[in-house]
Amino acid sequence: MQRLSSRSTFFYKRVFPVFWFGFLAVMLLTSLGLGRGPGRADLAPFLFAPVIMAVIGYVLMRKLVFGLVDEVWLEGDQLLIRNRGEQSRIALRHVINVNATMMTNPRRITLMLRTESSRFGKELSFMPNSPRGIFSAFKTDPVAADLIHRIDALRQRLA
Repeated sequence: MQRLSSRSTFFYKRVFPVFWFGFLAVMLLTSLGLGRGPGRADLAPFLFAPVIMAVIGYVLMRKLVFGLVDEVWLEGDQLLIRNRGEQSRIALRHVINVNATMMTNPRRITLMLRTESSRFGKELSFMPNSPRGIFSAFKTDPVAADLIHRIDALRQRLA
């Protein structure tokens, strides 16, 4: 079995949101505490900023992070998908498209399936277990490229 997904997925999905919203809550509570002393300052900017940051953070995390599956493993001609304690096997022949994002953080690979053959829907997204570096954002993702080649070879064998 070969792991295709990054081990950082847990951090991005579970740990970072706690830090982000916790920081904003501390910022908001500190702002409220500053408004109680003598010579109260105008609190509107200090209350408005954390709320806006929380809304923008939630929207971005919902779009980029919360939809990622926890683990993706390659087992021959099948993918083993694990997410929140559930798992599903998907044959590579059911994958009709492999899309890899560039210049986003975290990087994502989205697999479009022929049918809703898994309990996770027709599209699956995961963070690839790819090398990182300064210029890696400008290169083709090696995990996506390998998946594309495997799927193409499988289609040629079946044709």
